[in-house]
Amino acid sequence: MIKLSELYSGKAKTVFKTDDPEKLIMEFRDSLTAFDGKKKSEAPKKGYYNAQIAAKLLTLLEDKGIKTHYDSMMSDTEMIVDAVEIIKIEVIVRNIAAGSLVKKYPFKTGQKINPPILVFDYKSDEHGDPMINDDIALALGLATRPELLEIRKLALLINSILVDYLDAKNILLPDFKLEFGRRKGTIVLADEISCDTCRFWDKATGESLDKDVFRFDKGDLVAAYREVARRIVPEIFELT
Repeated sequence: MIKLSELYSGKAKTVFKTDDPEKLIMEFRDSLTAFDGKKKSEAPKKGYYNAQIAAKLLTLLEDKGIKTHYDSMMSDTEMIVDAVEIIKIEVIVRNIAAGSLVKKYPFKTGQKINPPILVFDYKSDEHGDPMINDDIALALGLATRPELLEIRKLALLINSILVDYLDAKNILLPDFKLEFGRRKGTIVLADEISCDTCRFWDKATGESLDKDVFRFDKGDLVAAYREVARRIVPEIFELT
Protein backbone atom coordinates (compact mmCIF):
# COMPACT_ATOMS: atom_id res chain seq x y z
CA MET A 1 0.00 0.00 0.00
CA ILE A 2 1.29 3.46 -0.93
CA LYS A 3 0.80 6.52 1.28
CA LEU A 4 -0.41 9.48 -0.75
CA SER A 5 -1.44 13.03 0.18
CA GLU A 6 -2.50 14.19 3.62
CA LEU A 7 -6.28 14.14 4.05
CA TYR A 8 -6.60 15.55 7.55
CA SER A 9 -4.37 16.52 10.45
CA GLY A 10 -5.87 16.62 13.92
CA LYS A 11 -4.51 17.27 17.40
CA ALA A 12 -2.61 13.99 17.67
CA LYS A 13 -3.09 12.06 14.42
CA THR A 14 -2.66 12.65 10.70
CA VAL A 15 -4.77 10.79 8.12
CA PHE A 16 -3.46 10.08 4.63
CA LYS A 17 -5.03 8.89 1.41
CA THR A 18 -3.63 5.72 -0.15
CA ASP A 19 -3.57 4.13 -3.59
CA ASP A 20 -6.65 2.16 -2.45
CA PRO A 21 -9.67 4.51 -2.28
CA GLU A 22 -11.25 2.22 0.33
CA LYS A 23 -8.30 2.50 2.73
CA LEU A 24 -6.62 5.29 4.68
CA ILE A 25 -3.48 5.48 6.79
CA MET A 26 -3.85 6.96 10.28
CA GLU A 27 -0.53 8.10 11.74
CA PHE A 28 -0.25 8.54 15.52
CA ARG A 29 1.97 11.49 16.40
CA ASP A 30 3.80 12.46 19.60
CA SER A 31 1.84 15.72 19.80
CA LEU A 32 -0.05 16.61 22.97
CA THR A 33 -2.85 19.12 23.40
CA ALA A 34 -5.28 19.95 26.18
CA PHE A 35 -7.91 22.53 27.01
CA ASP A 36 -9.00 23.02 23.40
CA GLY A 37 -5.44 23.36 22.16
CA LYS A 38 -4.41 26.01 24.69
CA LYS A 39 -1.81 23.68 26.20
CA LYS A 40 0.57 21.92 23.80
CA SER A 41 3.64 19.75 24.01
CA GLU A 42 5.44 16.72 22.56
CA ALA A 43 6.07 13.41 24.31
CA PRO A 44 8.59 10.88 22.91
CA LYS A 45 7.02 7.52 21.95
CA LYS A 46 3.54 8.72 22.93
CA GLY A 47 2.30 8.07 19.37
CA TYR A 48 3.86 4.60 19.40
CA TYR A 49 2.22 3.58 22.68
CA ASN A 50 -1.18 4.93 21.62
CA ALA A 51 -1.01 3.17 18.25
CA GLN A 52 -0.13 -0.17 19.83
CA ILE A 53 -2.82 0.14 22.53
CA ALA A 54 -5.45 1.16 19.96
CA ALA A 55 -4.56 -1.74 17.65
CA LYS A 56 -4.88 -4.23 20.51
CA LEU A 57 -8.21 -2.87 21.77
CA LEU A 58 -9.75 -2.53 18.31
CA THR A 59 -8.71 -6.11 17.54
CA LEU A 60 -10.27 -7.23 20.82
CA LEU A 61 -13.55 -5.57 19.87
CA GLU A 62 -13.46 -7.08 16.38
CA ASP A 63 -12.98 -10.51 17.95
CA LYS A 64 -16.06 -9.83 20.10
CA GLY A 65 -18.17 -9.04 17.03
CA ILE A 66 -17.93 -5.22 17.02
CA LYS A 67 -17.33 -3.87 13.50
CA THR A 68 -14.53 -1.29 13.44
CA HIS A 69 -12.57 0.59 10.78
CA TYR A 70 -9.33 -1.15 11.83
CA ASP A 71 -7.52 -3.17 9.18
CA SER A 72 -3.88 -3.67 10.22
CA MET A 73 -0.68 -1.91 11.23
CA MET A 74 1.52 -0.55 8.46
CA SER A 75 4.29 0.44 10.87
CA ASP A 76 4.71 0.95 14.63
CA THR A 77 2.78 4.23 14.47
CA GLU A 78 0.75 3.91 11.24
CA MET A 79 -2.60 2.15 11.17
CA ILE A 80 -4.41 1.10 7.99
CA VAL A 81 -8.13 1.76 8.38
CA ASP A 82 -11.24 1.54 6.23
CA ALA A 83 -12.47 4.82 4.79
CA VAL A 84 -15.72 5.71 6.55
CA GLU A 85 -18.12 8.64 6.66
CA ILE A 86 -17.61 9.98 10.17
CA ILE A 87 -20.79 10.75 12.12
CA LYS A 88 -20.23 14.09 13.82
CA ILE A 89 -21.19 12.87 17.26
CA GLU A 90 -18.70 12.17 20.02
CA VAL A 91 -20.04 9.55 22.41
CA ILE A 92 -18.74 9.74 25.98
CA VAL A 93 -19.36 6.71 28.17
CA ARG A 94 -19.06 7.32 31.92
CA ASN A 95 -18.65 4.57 34.53
CA ILE A 96 -17.04 6.56 37.36
CA ALA A 97 -17.55 10.25 38.06
CA ALA A 98 -14.58 12.41 37.08
CA GLY A 99 -13.66 15.55 35.19
CA SER A 100 -16.43 17.73 33.80
CA LEU A 101 -19.15 15.49 35.23
CA VAL A 102 -18.02 16.45 38.73
CA LYS A 103 -17.65 20.13 37.81
CA LYS A 104 -21.10 20.45 36.26
CA TYR A 105 -23.22 18.09 38.37
CA PRO A 106 -23.42 17.02 42.04
CA PHE A 107 -21.29 13.90 41.63
CA LYS A 108 -18.20 13.14 43.69
CA THR A 109 -14.94 12.13 42.04
CA GLY A 110 -14.68 8.35 42.13
CA GLN A 111 -18.42 7.79 42.53
CA LYS A 112 -19.46 4.67 40.62
CA ILE A 113 -22.21 5.14 38.04
CA ASN A 114 -24.51 2.21 37.36
CA PRO A 115 -25.92 2.01 34.77
CA PRO A 116 -23.29 3.94 32.79
CA ILE A 117 -24.08 7.42 31.51
CA LEU A 118 -23.95 8.08 27.76
CA VAL A 119 -23.33 11.64 26.64
CA PHE A 120 -23.52 12.89 23.05
CA ASP A 121 -21.43 15.89 21.99
CA TYR A 122 -21.61 17.63 18.63
CA LYS A 123 -18.20 17.09 17.01
CA SER A 124 -17.41 20.66 16.01
CA ASP A 125 -14.37 22.72 17.01
CA GLU A 126 -16.14 25.82 15.72
CA HIS A 127 -18.98 25.36 18.20
CA GLY A 128 -16.89 24.01 21.08
CA ASP A 129 -18.18 20.40 20.94
CA PRO A 130 -21.42 21.17 22.84
CA MET A 131 -23.52 18.47 24.46
CA ILE A 132 -26.56 17.51 22.39
CA ASN A 133 -29.57 15.22 22.74
CA ASP A 134 -31.30 13.00 20.21
CA ASP A 135 -33.65 15.78 19.10
CA ILE A 136 -30.76 18.12 18.28
CA ALA A 137 -28.88 15.34 16.49
CA LEU A 138 -31.96 14.63 14.38
CA ALA A 139 -32.62 18.31 13.68
CA LEU A 140 -29.02 18.82 12.53
CA GLY A 141 -29.22 15.74 10.35
CA LEU A 142 -26.24 14.14 12.08
CA ALA A 143 -27.86 10.71 12.24
CA THR A 144 -31.21 8.99 11.88
CA ARG A 145 -33.18 7.70 14.85
CA PRO A 146 -32.28 4.05 14.07
CA GLU A 147 -28.61 5.08 13.81
CA LEU A 148 -28.75 6.81 17.19
CA LEU A 149 -30.25 3.68 18.74
CA GLU A 150 -27.53 1.56 17.15
CA ILE A 151 -24.81 3.92 18.38
CA ARG A 152 -26.18 3.69 21.93
CA LYS A 153 -26.35 -0.09 21.75
CA LEU A 154 -22.80 -0.38 20.40
CA ALA A 155 -21.36 2.11 22.91
CA LEU A 156 -22.78 0.18 25.86
CA LEU A 157 -21.60 -3.14 24.46
CA ILE A 158 -18.11 -1.77 23.82
CA ASN A 159 -18.06 -0.40 27.35
CA SER A 160 -18.98 -3.76 28.85
CA ILE A 161 -16.23 -5.52 26.88
CA LEU A 162 -13.56 -2.96 27.76
CA VAL A 163 -14.44 -2.70 31.46
CA ASP A 164 -14.09 -6.45 31.92
CA TYR A 165 -10.92 -6.67 29.83
CA LEU A 166 -9.19 -3.77 31.57
CA ASP A 167 -10.24 -4.92 35.02
CA ALA A 168 -8.18 -8.06 34.45
CA LYS A 169 -5.24 -5.73 33.68
CA ASN A 170 -5.82 -3.83 36.97
CA ILE A 171 -7.05 -0.76 35.09
CA LEU A 172 -10.28 1.12 35.82
CA LEU A 173 -12.14 2.86 32.98
CA PRO A 174 -13.91 5.91 34.46
CA ASP A 175 -14.88 7.31 31.06
CA PHE A 176 -13.87 7.34 27.41
CA LYS A 177 -14.77 8.83 24.03
CA LEU A 178 -15.97 6.93 20.98
CA GLU A 179 -16.58 7.97 17.39
CA PHE A 180 -18.59 6.08 14.80
CA GLY A 181 -18.82 6.14 11.03
CA ARG A 182 -20.87 4.75 8.17
CA ARG A 183 -19.41 2.12 5.88
CA LYS A 184 -21.52 0.42 3.21
CA GLY A 185 -24.73 1.01 5.16
CA THR A 186 -23.32 -0.20 8.48
CA ILE A 187 -22.37 1.74 11.61
CA VAL A 188 -18.76 0.95 12.55
CA LEU A 189 -16.48 2.08 15.35
CA ALA A 190 -13.91 4.60 14.09
CA ASP A 191 -11.03 6.71 15.44
CA GLU A 192 -9.00 5.18 18.30
CA ILE A 193 -9.22 3.83 21.85
CA SER A 194 -6.08 4.86 23.70
CA CYS A 195 -4.66 6.90 26.57
CA ASP A 196 -5.63 10.03 24.63
CA THR A 197 -9.33 9.14 24.47
CA CYS A 198 -9.85 7.28 27.76
CA ARG A 199 -9.46 7.91 31.44
CA PHE A 200 -7.42 5.02 32.78
CA TRP A 201 -6.90 4.70 36.54
CA ASP A 202 -4.71 2.20 38.31
CA LYS A 203 -7.11 -0.16 40.08
CA ALA A 204 -5.10 -0.30 43.30
CA THR A 205 -3.97 3.32 43.69
CA GLY A 206 -6.41 5.38 41.59
CA GLU A 207 -3.40 6.95 39.87
CA SER A 208 -4.10 8.52 36.47
CA LEU A 209 -2.57 6.67 33.53
CA ASP A 210 -3.90 8.90 30.75
CA LYS A 211 -3.79 12.42 29.31
CA ASP A 212 -4.86 13.89 32.68
CA VAL A 213 -1.19 13.47 33.65
CA PHE A 214 -0.41 16.14 31.04
CA ARG A 215 -3.55 18.23 31.58
CA PHE A 216 -2.96 18.68 35.30
CA ASP A 217 0.83 18.23 35.57
CA LYS A 218 0.52 15.00 37.53
CA GLY A 219 3.94 13.61 36.61
CA ASP A 220 5.61 11.75 33.76
CA LEU A 221 3.13 11.27 30.92
CA VAL A 222 5.38 8.97 28.90
CA ALA A 223 5.80 6.71 31.94
CA ALA A 224 2.01 6.58 32.38
CA TYR A 225 1.38 5.66 28.74
CA ARG A 226 4.20 3.13 28.84
CA GLU A 227 2.63 1.48 31.90
CA VAL A 228 -0.74 1.13 30.15
CA ALA A 229 1.02 -0.32 27.13
CA ARG A 230 2.94 -2.73 29.36
CA ARG A 231 -0.33 -4.09 30.73
CA ILE A 232 -2.29 -4.19 27.46
CA VAL A 233 0.41 -5.02 24.89
CA PRO A 234 3.24 -6.63 26.87
CA GLU A 235 4.46 -8.31 23.70
CA ILE A 236 5.91 -5.05 22.35
CA PHE A 237 8.28 -4.96 25.33
CA GLU A 238 9.24 -8.59 24.97
CA LEU A 239 10.56 -7.78 21.49
CA THR A 240 12.97 -5.13 22.77
